[in-house]
Amino acid sequence: MKALNPDLSINLADEGVFFRYSADPRSLRQDLDTASRLKLVLVDEVQRLPSVLNTLQAIIDEGTKTKFLLTGSSARKLRRGNANLLPGRLLHFQMGPLVSAELEHRLDTRKALRLGTLPEVYLGKDEGASLALLNSYVASYIREEIKAEALVRNLEAFTRFTSFAFQQAGQTIDYSKLARSARVSRHALSRFYEIFEDTLVGERVWPFPPLREQADLVKHPKFYVFDVGVYNAMLGNFEPSADRIGALAEHLIFSQLRHACWAKNVACEVHSFRTRGGTEVDFIATLERQTFALEVKSTDNVSEVDVAGLKTFLKLYPKTEAALVLHLGARSFKVNGIWCHPWQKGLQEEMGL
Repeated sequence: MKALNPDLSINLADEGVFFRYSADPRSLRQDLDTASRLKLVLVDEVQRLPSVLNTLQAIIDEGTKTKFLLTGSSARKLRRGNANLLPGRLLHFQMGPLVSAELEHRLDTRKALRLGTLPEVYLGKDEGASLALLNSYVASYIREEIKAEALVRNLEAFTRFTSFAFQQAGQTIDYSKLARSARVSRHALSRFYEIFEDTLVGERVWPFPPLREQADLVKHPKFYVFDVGVYNAMLGNFEPSADRIGALAEHLIFSQLRHACWAKNVACEVHSFRTRGGTEVDFIATLERQTFALEVKSTDNVSEVDVAGLKTFLKLYPKTEAALVLHLGARSFKVNGIWCHPWQKGLQEEMGL
């Protein structure tokens, strides 16, 4: 955001700035009035002081030519603070980790499976420093700020839930089993997952709506963490070993799908597909009005059994634009009429990402 060269930057993460504006709401108006000919103003960490948005609306309504860049990391804090979300006046953008297209489709898959693709972590030259940064992020942000957001009486229960939720990430959520394991009520589980989603830590992936009843889909969602490196840091394991590579591959593809669409400002919905009979496709991604069925494999050793779920989905939903296997190997080929691509090539050539 700073690379856009704002004429004025207001960082509400700075305690001095935060206390000045919170103590005297008129300060922002005064600062903007005294700075002449402002074309662009950046207000960072706006969720810390939602009342700032009221002042900005008043200034915008007066017909100012100044444009405002407002950044933040928690929709929950804004809602909790009854923030004025400037209806009709905002263009909403979301920024995620680096995606393949930003690296000319040459993203280092092995590195991404270990460290994820947060820019400072992935681009760092010192792996030890990158690991330390991820561990620090988890300690200071996930464990402290997210707990502070929880607003629960029993923070120990939320901490237990966090541990089990990350261990089961990528799997269909068994609410009863998770509630017993974490020793929390089923009612609390949904609220805890909402906290993760509101603070952008992860997202639940729900069954594909058009086939929910027709195909008798499992109703429970899956949960994916927004970045593979953060996922690894929470589990304290950065090795893409044989027993973990499948879950890591799914997290990588989910992260790339979601954040590539954000980067291109493409409307995107990601769903799951799993019947009660056991037929499964990892992701059903709808980009604008095109639906893609995606199976994720950690190797390019793909058999007809591996594409059976895709073939079933195509029969049930013939409007599908393409059914693909995205794998971590290096070659493209077909199995029973289904294209199997290296994951970066599949996203680029088949899906335009």
